[in-house]
Amino acid sequence: QVHLVESGGGLVQAGGSLRLSCAASGMLFRLLAMAWYRQAPGKQRELVASISTGGTTNYADSVKGRFTISRDNAKNTVYLQMNSLKPEDTAVYYCRTTWGILEFWGQGTQVTVSS
Repeated sequence: QVHLVESGGGLVQAGGSLRLSCAASGMLFRLLAMAWYRQAPGKQRELVASISTGGTTNYADSVKGRFTISRDNAKNTVYLQMNSLKPEDTAVYYCRTTWGILEFWGQGTQVTVSS
């Protein structure tokens, strides 16, 4: 079992920055690939960024160059640094990981970007 807790969301003006954190517990964090997803009202949940156990990262085209995913294995935490935020980045952001056929999600953190 993996327990994920996101934090760091909030209200920010367009062009601003936020850093999201996702703290994991229950398993050896360094063995887990991690990802951030988001879901805007009326839209499907989408992958924002992912990071492998070795640190390889991938990003959705819509956030490339603006968002950075990173991990701190000593703190069992994955981060999402979000810069140059746009109103279309407004969504609930979720942390996700998998272990075999099991998947685990956090409760989500709201990010609202005002124009």
